[in-house]
Amino acid sequence: MFKHLRGDLFGGITAGIVALPLALAFGVSSGLGPSAGLYGAIFISFFAALFGGTNTQISGPTAPMTAVSMVVIAGIIAINDGDINKALPAILTVFLLAGIMQIGLGLLGMGKYIKYIPYPVVSGFMTAIGVIILVTQILPAVGYYPKEDEAYVNQFMPEAEEELLENILQEEAGEGILVLEDFTETIKRAEKITEADMVKEAATLASKEASGVMGTFKVLPRALKNINWLELALALATIIIIYGFKRITTAIPSTLVALIVVSGLAFGFGLDYRPIEQIPSGLPIPNLEIFTAFELDVITPYIFTALTLALLGAIDSLLTSVVADNMTQTKHKPNKELVGQGIGNSIAAIFGGLPGAGATIRTVVNINSGGKTRLSGMIAGVLLLIILLALGPVASQIPAAVLAGILVTVGIGVMDYRGLKAIPHLPKDIKLGPLKLSSEVIIMLVVMVLSSIWNLVYAVGIGLVIASLMFMKKIGDLTALRSNVRALREEPWSDEKNIPQKIKDEVFIKHIKGPLFFGSTNEFQQLASQIPENASTVIIRMGRMQYMDQTGLYAMEDVLQDLKRKDIQIILVNILDQPRYMLERIDIIPDLIPEEHIFKNFKSCLDWVDKNLNHHE
Repeated sequence: MFKHLRGDLFGGITAGIVALPLALAFGVSSGLGPSAGLYGAIFISFFAALFGGTNTQISGPTAPMTAVSMVVIAGIIAINDGDINKALPAILTVFLLAGIMQIGLGLLGMGKYIKYIPYPVVSGFMTAIGVIILVTQILPAVGYYPKEDEAYVNQFMPEAEEELLENILQEEAGEGILVLEDFTETIKRAEKITEADMVKEAATLASKEASGVMGTFKVLPRALKNINWLELALALATIIIIYGFKRITTAIPSTLVALIVVSGLAFGFGLDYRPIEQIPSGLPIPNLEIFTAFELDVITPYIFTALTLALLGAIDSLLTSVVADNMTQTKHKPNKELVGQGIGNSIAAIFGGLPGAGATIRTVVNINSGGKTRLSGMIAGVLLLIILLALGPVASQIPAAVLAGILVTVGIGVMDYRGLKAIPHLPKDIKLGPLKLSSEVIIMLVVMVLSSIWNLVYAVGIGLVIASLMFMKKIGDLTALRSNVRALREEPWSDEKNIPQKIKDEVFIKHIKGPLFFGSTNEFQQLASQIPENASTVIIRMGRMQYMDQTGLYAMEDVLQDLKRKDIQIILVNILDQPRYMLERIDIIPDLIPEEHIFKNFKSCLDWVDKNLNHHE
């Protein structure tokens, strides 16, 4: 590990420096504060590198993981009276669950299956992440904070009063106090509600109403009337430097240059700007409340979200691993990588950090700076810890608008432009009335729109369901096209050309080529209509039917029962192992088709038919 120490040292230091502004920005945008982003970057970078399966990968909070985390954080804070300290144990427990799930995915060997997530789902999701980050940073970039706008907050005072009374009734119900005719206890508690309580609740409701993409658009007119021009100038200066400095050199990360230059000028000139939240000094300490304050009813609604975080982190990390493989001509271990990411996320959650994943840009920077082993990722984590301990008070003076500017560039950069550019050129394979559309474009747009305006987690689930259904239809159509299960006039095979005329007159031979599955069952079910009226025996040749699914199994059962009712003798020839197993499971063999009517080859079948035809008559 240490023979590449020089390269790993440079790679880790450079990657850590690149990670610093992003970690702070992701922490602020998540709602947990800059320290959460920094703690996530420290622990995930170190432990994912130590236990992971990609030598050069640098991990930490990423845009997609932060966007989903925002949903968790906002939801749990909302049901905890807007009190982040009260909500924190539940939030971190969800993050811990996500990490444990990732470890489980790795131990179960699921790493190799992650690649089957359809590209349109990933593309739509990534573009939505970009839109969400870009839109939600408009308000901090112009210096507008809804919960601090007194006129806006006052609109929610009646609703806040109702909410507080509802909370009192819920408390009484929890304590077993029955409120029937005597409201004495309720009135007594309601009288303790102060004006400050109502303002705090109204500010929470105002903040919730203005959150997300749709919330931002709702309050945008108010924000544009209340622009803080200094904050806007700081955000724009940050964006200009990030894009402008890249044209000069890429040797020094332009994000870091923008952070230092704009923050330095704002602080140096004593400008009246809004700093980010205070970053705690000293070593991070574990939040043990996540083990003692675990409430199942609070966590249960977020189990699917935790799984989404785990899967998203897995996809994010393994895609970055592929990039690292291509650059270093190595091969990562996907399952080990998932275990490493899970350990990193679990430890980060215990210490109050944001969840994260393998970060492509930071990994590329590490490799280009000489990083070759897992030591580089560990060094990046240690560097961030040193910065936290040495420069925590200094970092607390960074203007919030600077981080908003950084996130605007992240939002622009994370969108999947390759997928968007391909929209006009993808094949239009779906007909909706007079319209012909591309199934890939439909999936991409559905995921993108639903993620942006509704719910990231549900949007991905819906996208996967649509993609799966469309995939099944396509495969069904293609297989049915190549399969000779269709109700067409049967062309005799070579070994059927010299069959005696006596047999030809009374025997109908059916060929099945290809799998009998949900995509081809309709055609197979038309078998009865193909049989000539004078036929007393049906021979079904199954030597080229490699597979039968449950839909195909029941379709065959229906057809065979229909033939039996018409007193038609059924003979099966050359059944392969899997179809035979299926037929035996529901007793088609031997109840419907006895063993003496099943033959290994066509010749022995013909011999039997020749001897038994007259007998059957």
